[in-house]
Amino acid sequence: MAPSPDHPDLILPPVFSLMVTSGPENAFDEACAVAASGDATGRLVWRRSAEVFDLAVILEPDEPLARARRAFFAGMVALADAIGAHGPPEIPVTFDWPDTVRFDGARLGGGRLGWPPACGEDEVPDWLVFSATVIASKARAGDPGLTPDSTSLENEGFNVEDGHGPLVESFARHLMKAFAVWDEDGFAGIERRYLRRLADGGPSARMGRIDANGDLLADGGERHPLVAVLTGVAWRDPHTGEPRL
Repeated sequence: MAPSPDHPDLILPPVFSLMVTSGPENAFDEACAVAASGDATGRLVWRRSAEVFDLAVILEPDEPLARARRAFFAGMVALADAIGAHGPPEIPVTFDWPDTVRFDGARLGGGRLGWPPACGEDEVPDWLVFSATVIASKARAGDPGLTPDSTSLENEGFNVEDGHGPLVESFARHLMKAFAVWDEDGFAGIERRYLRRLADGGPSARMGRIDANGDLLADGGERHPLVAVLTGVAWRDPHTGEPRL
């Protein structure tokens, strides 16, 4: 690993090239635009913000879109592992199916997945974008009693004065580890790590499995679709574009 030339105080795996932004555009949209403009595999887009931790990574899939979307679960596992590594010990990081992240039961943010709009389900997409956005601070949200369902890194004792750089590094390392697990154990290795954090479906969902197209097949055969929910982005406020408070 070596320092990033765009941000020399960050140590990232060499497969990643860092792009730092500070404007209003979120990391997901920035990364999708970069990916659509040409070959930018491995680009990690980090939007510096006091209110949110916001990053996205451009991936190069080698499977048809219907199966390649399962990379989303690797991203979610990496995000949860990174949060868990930097937060107070023994506090659970869990998921609501499929994209919402909770910290000790409170909504923290979530993940998104993007792909070329014209790509067919049976075609290998030129790129995928996994994005993670979590609430860093609720200082501007007013009285905490007004937003009791959500929490923030600041409220949970994370160090937010460092600009979230260590969390960026941690996410990149855990994403590399997740894909290494996939290579060694097949997707089942990622599936186990994702399902054990699943909260909203209860034990029946955790005992289920993830289908080849990314749908959750709960114990008993009930199917929970992936694509329809991913495009809805339940954790995101449609008015602000940021995690719901």
